[in-house]
Amino acid sequence: MEELIAKRYATALSSATKDVSAATKALTVLSEAIDNEEIMSVLASPIIDTEKKTAMIIAALGNAADDTLKNFIRILGEHKRLTLIPVVAKVLNAELQKAANKYEGVVTSSDKLEKEELGKLEDTLEKYTGAQIKLKQKKGDLDGLRVSVEDLGIEVNFSKQRVKEQLIDFIKKSL
Repeated sequence: MEELIAKRYATALSSATKDVSAATKALTVLSEAIDNEEIMSVLASPIIDTEKKTAMIIAALGNAADDTLKNFIRILGEHKRLTLIPVVAKVLNAELQKAANKYEGVVTSSDKLEKEELGKLEDTLEKYTGAQIKLKQKKGDLDGLRVSVEDLGIEVNFSKQRVKEQLIDFIKKSL
């Protein structure tokens, strides 16, 4: 539900602003700040006046934001939707990635991959999807490898345990 509402706001902002990428960058930085539990609780609090919340967000933007973005924040504040800023930023980032045909993905593994291996993965995904994909590494407790590009709906898992189980099943069936 939130994403549907955020898409409407994102469409309105992208049609109203001259520089969508600058607005998206500002909202992304703002989203990282809003992800803090204390700030999110302040934005969701019915006790604090919405004008104060809006003023706080606009002050956080600083001088870098243009008037269109400030007005956008004011409209979100008037409609009590300031908590949607991270979702709007995510939608705008997805639109920009789609327009540029460049996407970001995450590689999760217990061991760090070499740059060559990461590059090979990026090349393989580029051949498969036809889009340029930049992968970031994330350390996890997975005994194998997980590659996910959320905006393209791609998720690939390679688990040592799963390969072992499939090999045992294959041997059992062949006997």
